[in-house]
Amino acid sequence: MHHKVLTKQDYIALVEKLQKHDELYYAKSKPEISDYEYDLLLKEVEKVELEHPDWILASSPTQRVTEALTNGFTSVTHAVPMLSLANTYSLEEVQDYLKRVEKGLDGQHSDFYLELKMDGIAVTALFEKGHFVRGSTRGDGKKGDDITSNMKTIRSLPLTLKGLHVPDRLEIRGEVFMSKAVFQELNKEKELEGEELWANPRNAAAGSLKLLDPKEVAHRKLSIVFYAIAEDSSNSCEAQEEVHGFLEGLGLPISPSSLRQKEHAVENILAFAEFIEKKRNSLPYDIDGIVIKVNKLKWQLALGATGKHQRWAVAYKFAPEQALTKILDITVQVGRTGVLTPVAELSPVFLAGSTIARATLHNQEEIARKDIRIHDFVWIEKGGDVIPKVVSVDLTKRSAHVTPWHMPKCCPACSAPVFHIPDEVAIRCVNEACPLQRLGKIQFFAGKYAMDIGHLGEKVVEQLFTKGFVAHNSDIYRLKKEDLCQLEGFKEKSIENLLESIEKSKSCTLSRLILGLGIKYVGQGTAEALAQAALDIHTLAKMSLEELLEIEGVGNKVAFSIHEFFADKENKEELENLLAFGVTPAPLQTSFDSAHPFYGKTFVLTGTLEGLTRSQASEMIKQKGGKVSSSISAKTDYLLAGEEAGSKLDKAKKLSIAILSEKQFEKML
Repeated sequence: MHHKVLTKQDYIALVEKLQKHDELYYAKSKPEISDYEYDLLLKEVEKVELEHPDWILASSPTQRVTEALTNGFTSVTHAVPMLSLANTYSLEEVQDYLKRVEKGLDGQHSDFYLELKMDGIAVTALFEKGHFVRGSTRGDGKKGDDITSNMKTIRSLPLTLKGLHVPDRLEIRGEVFMSKAVFQELNKEKELEGEELWANPRNAAAGSLKLLDPKEVAHRKLSIVFYAIAEDSSNSCEAQEEVHGFLEGLGLPISPSSLRQKEHAVENILAFAEFIEKKRNSLPYDIDGIVIKVNKLKWQLALGATGKHQRWAVAYKFAPEQALTKILDITVQVGRTGVLTPVAELSPVFLAGSTIARATLHNQEEIARKDIRIHDFVWIEKGGDVIPKVVSVDLTKRSAHVTPWHMPKCCPACSAPVFHIPDEVAIRCVNEACPLQRLGKIQFFAGKYAMDIGHLGEKVVEQLFTKGFVAHNSDIYRLKKEDLCQLEGFKEKSIENLLESIEKSKSCTLSRLILGLGIKYVGQGTAEALAQAALDIHTLAKMSLEELLEIEGVGNKVAFSIHEFFADKENKEELENLLAFGVTPAPLQTSFDSAHPFYGKTFVLTGTLEGLTRSQASEMIKQKGGKVSSSISAKTDYLLAGEEAGSKLDKAKKLSIAILSEKQFEKML
């Protein structure tokens, strides 16, 4: 667990960390931490934002539903937003949730319908006149990927509904998953072919739905269950307890009735959770908890949602599973910023559906705190079926000969001395020429948050780097067909796709280019602020320390890092190379309709908006020539206030600042 965040920079770093884990979980289906650990980080962010509402970043995970769209699929707008569920882990948290529901229903007591929380991929399916016409992923909650062709390969999904009273229009929510048996069968195939094995069925299902070839998806033998109605023209159900029977009557797959239950009291809800948890390992598919839903559908509508979560449902997550195994060795990885990360090489052990052989140890401080040593027997945890961590050492099994482990004094990649930077937990290699740092920088430059070069994933960059085709970011734009022919698994179509993606990336946004340069302490939010202030990369490169410090969100440490970066001869040459190869950031909009009511006005946003995220609202304001500030002052023209607005609303009233509701905002827009 993290220490209490004390500074704004710590908060920004925490948000960026969550963004990284969002990408690993949703976009790459390769999570590194458990859901439980993620939720602890998220709660820490929520706590800081409660104490410092003026710090809240538009990119904070509290401001939006997180799941990135996949390149290669058409985008679909959800008629009814697909929001995620908040998580609970204890009796107290469930009790708090039940109290919130009762308060939201003005004191009325609700029954709750309890269902399995499937560990798969959330999807929605649309039927018109009884025929399956479209399937899509959750995406960002408002828009998802059209995966109709891939969903049609799922044998348990009927393409035509049966029954006498089929609705004219029916949109339903469900979960695509891979059964444990299919997962093991396909992993055996991958092992025989020498391919990297999937970590768990959820990752396998996620990767399968992102395939562009439906024939290959069909080979993955995916399954689906449905559990909710988004839209039903026949209004056939009045309560959640009726939904499954209604769907089953139409020929749709649902979970067994023995694994669903209606309850009221908190002790009965937790008793059902305990009953399901005991069945967890014997089920043919993975689950990670239960879902507690307000039973009456009209009450669900009345409770509504925040910008991120439904108010009428919550997940109760099971405690992470653990296993005992031996640490065979501790190796060290080097990241793009030079940070050394120790990794435990384990005696392979089966845990939560997969065999575990490695676990991150985070840093020297963590190892010392838990007193982890080579040859120790340790408990490992894989909550949420993701990359595991070492929880504790079983000291009763410790040999008398083991000694404490220490971080190496030299970088394992380049042999340069490593340093413990003051005010940081991390130990870094500060050698700019370190090969693993260079590789990491190129991978980040090509990645989703920066230049977003499709078909140029980390493994492809690693091949190019190892073969000597790329040593700097700009080398990506030198690549030719004859170079790519030498890559493993690259044929004509793959080469065409990659070259097309590289060409497309040349017209990136300025903020993406700034982020991709890899300037220390410059994350996504700072990159956007720099782009807004500088308008072009040459201006940014020439800015003085004083000019940089005038930009909102840029402090001494960040300003010095930016100034130092552009003063470096090698960085200057690299930037010129990028521009010479045709990287031309799209110009920011600088001319606006001066008659628009937003033009020249300063907005502050607070609370939760229903129809759009704060990030979207901020973008709309900027597109009309307005400004968005994080704090209320006498210079503020409007406060856009959503639900649960806090101290900013009180301050705006005291200063007699115009307060807009979301409807008023949209009308002015």
